Amino acid sequence: MTTHDAFRISRRGLLKAGAASASVPALSGASTAAAAPAATPAATPVNLVVNGRPRLLVLDTRTSLLDALREHLHLTGTKKGCDHGQCGACTVLVDGRRIKSCLTLAVMHEGAAVTTIEGLGQPGNLHPMQAAFVRHDGYQCGYCTPGQICSAVGVLGEIEQGIPSHVSSDLTARPLLSAAELRERMSGNICRCGAYSNIVDAITEVAGANPGGKA
Repeated sequence: MTTHDAFRISRRGLLKAGAASASVPALSGASTAAAAPAATPAATPVNLVVNGRPRLLVLDTRTSLLDALREHLHLTGTKKGCDHGQCGACTVLVDGRRIKSCLTLAVMHEGAAVTTIEGLGQPGNLHPMQAAFVRHDGYQCGYCTPGQICSAVGVLGEIEQGIPSHVSSDLTARPLLSAAELRERMSGNICRCGAYSNIVDAITEVAGANPGGKA
């Protein structure tokens, strides 16, 4: 047998050797990971004023504002739809401005005033926007409605402050209460039932009842 023949290896043998060597670090890493202690999530106190009531929560720092409202305060009027900021069902008002609560952490709003659909009005004492949605049939299944209403209230506040939108023709003038303006501003709230024209009618009615734009 020549020296060259002594070091020959078949293709099958080479593949077996490669597979065996690759499994060693993988198994080593698995045992190391199994032995490592699980990290304990950090928790911190968060003070919020929710619907006019001071609330102290101790939350995992990764808790979204949406989950704080739904899971910790049991305010389930605010809906979890896509949980990615695409549908607007989770819209609430924070210090008077509308935000999608699934996209923000609760700890980012220490001391803030949060208004959910429950805080706008209750049966027998509806907010004007809630009442207008009922009159104009601005909902069908109703799942998106809390976010739609909170967003609509925020829209009228933006117009009152003179904040322009992408369809405002004059950025220095007060925005018009037009269907185009309302549709653009409400475009972040999706209604799978397609009640958009009724929603615009409801917002227009409330804006007309309050010429200053405040709902």
